[in-house]
Amino acid sequence: MITQSRHRTHARPAQGGFTLVELMVTVGIALFLLGGLVTIMQNVRQANLTQGYLNSLLDEQRFALTVMADAIQVGGYIADPLGTTSSTWPAIGLFPQGAAFAGQHSPAGVVPDSTATDTIFIRFQTVLAAGSPYGTGPILCNGTDSSTLAAATYTIGFRVVPGPGPTNGLQCSVDGGNSWVTIVPGVQALAIYYGVNRGSPGADYNIDTYVTADNLVNPNDFLTISAVRIAITFLNPLYVAGGPQPQLITVERVVQVMNRAGVVT
Repeated sequence: MITQSRHRTHARPAQGGFTLVELMVTVGIALFLLGGLVTIMQNVRQANLTQGYLNSLLDEQRFALTVMADAIQVGGYIADPLGTTSSTWPAIGLFPQGAAFAGQHSPAGVVPDSTATDTIFIRFQTVLAAGSPYGTGPILCNGTDSSTLAAATYTIGFRVVPGPGPTNGLQCSVDGGNSWVTIVPGVQALAIYYGVNRGSPGADYNIDTYVTADNLVNPNDFLTISAVRIAITFLNPLYVAGGPQPQLITVERVVQVMNRAGVVT
């Protein structure tokens, strides 16, 4: 008798997993999404940096114009106009007799505002009210509140030293130009124009022309300055060679002189 053995064959369950092609497609999609995320993050970061640069530039522009306007507005101010006048101010340095404003224009001649390195000086008086810790006088460009100081005559100066670095830029002096302090870096040029009345000097406060300091040719010009136009040029922090942004940005402001500077009352 022949015995036959029967062997049963059991089917193995199919093994789960990803094929090489599926893995490559998955990795490709992940890299694509990751690249997009990195690009978005870089764009957001660059936008934040750009906005920060612009805010810093606006703050510097606002501060430079404000501190200069504060000094120019009080040019020719007399603490006791009934007892004295600005005509008693002596001729010192660039100042003619009785003048509240003086300056230098550089380089000489007609030049663009973005290349001028002018200097301006302003004279005014402060007074401390009797029995009071406060008087009249602006905050000086070095941060000193002149309204809390004893009555004195100040000569404030502004100039620009172009070039990079923290010590270059817009500088101020509170002692007539003997010492200078940088108050705003990044300033490359400063152009100053004086509004004068040559048609009827001394008759009214009208301005018929704006001239640079080298064109203040006679005492009447100095004594009829009723406004000063400031043009300050800053380095553009967003400038890149070959890019769309300009290298320099110029801002302007016309400052009225509150007290008709130099006019004898």
